[in-house]
Amino acid sequence: MKAKAKKPKNYKMKTKKTFAKRSKLTGTGKLKVQHNYVSHFAANKSHKQKMHLAKSTTANATDVKRDRQLLQG
Repeated sequence: MKAKAKKPKNYKMKTKKTFAKRSKLTGTGKLKVQHNYVSHFAANKSHKQKMHLAKSTTANATDVKRDRQLLQG
């Protein structure tokens, strides 16, 4: 009698917690993230620039595919 072939296990990818803490999925499925270049060399930036950088933004379309893989879990 032949032995049965084993099925390959479907492994789940763990959520990257460091990224999960810094991003959030909106109700429409977009990724909400914080701006870069906020905390360092603040004296060289204008008040207007710092105010805009303080607000959150949606992730760039070129990064969304990779970012969603980091959030799978």
